[in-house]
Amino acid sequence: MAYVPGVALLAALVVGCSAGADGNANGADSKAGSPTVTPAPPGKYLTLPAPCRAVPRSTLKDLLPGAAELPGDQQDKVFRGSAAVTYDTDRKVGCSWKSDAPSATRSLSIDFERVVSYDPAVSDDDRADTVYAKKEKAAGLSSSATPGPPEEKDKKGEESEGSEESGKAKDPAGADATGSADPSPSGSSSESGQDTDGAPGSSSSPEEALPSRILDNLGDAAFLQDLPKRAGSTAQHHSVSVVFRTSNVVVTVRYAEQPALITQVPDGRELQEKAQALARKLAEALSE
Repeated sequence: MAYVPGVALLAALVVGCSAGADGNANGADSKAGSPTVTPAPPGKYLTLPAPCRAVPRSTLKDLLPGAAELPGDQQDKVFRGSAAVTYDTDRKVGCSWKSDAPSATRSLSIDFERVVSYDPAVSDDDRADTVYAKKEKAAGLSSSATPGPPEEKDKKGEESEGSEESGKAKDPAGADATGSADPSPSGSSSESGQDTDGAPGSSSSPEEALPSRILDNLGDAAFLQDLPKRAGSTAQHHSVSVVFRTSNVVVTVRYAEQPALITQVPDGRELQEKAQALARKLAEALSE
């Protein structure tokens, strides 16, 4: 009987601890009132288009002059394109084409990247925007830090009206605003671009193309990077890239020309206009 009080005390302690444990199990203490995290919405696109069939043959004939004059089997091979090597066609695909004509060689490539966020707090669109922003920064451009029109007013107020244009090659003011930050050789052509109206053939020289710049009215965000031949190079190679984002997909279009003779100069304006036109067609096809 001398141990009975001790047993009773132990039983009381056990009952007390059990009650405390049940209180935590019911979520009545530290977690009470904490907000519930709602997962970010998924991106619009769950799949990607077949890249080598994304460009109509009629468009390829325009972008690859000389290919249509090839014999049937060679022509089919050119227009068929070469698919990029990828290990996840749900996430990244691409295709490239090349045409050798007597006057010049033209090449085209397109890449689609579907971005998926594995962070439930970050949407696929936001993650894709981060991927796009890195590409934009690598091109020496930035649309988020300072918008094109205000920056132009600081540098060239007399040209600010041009900043309200669509951002295509016909927008010389917008080109100067962003092109000045571009470390590529295209910055050297900004002076020639600012005095033209952007109409095809209006340049005094085929090489005079507007420099790299942010583009408007193309997807959710877009930019053009112009890469004419580097100083000191004998090759007249000229390349243009258009990159745009629509929802959680980032698309890159690359278009280039290499004249057969070093005395010939590629028409940079034409390359820019055709690359932009193709990018807009791809954006429209994605939105359908």
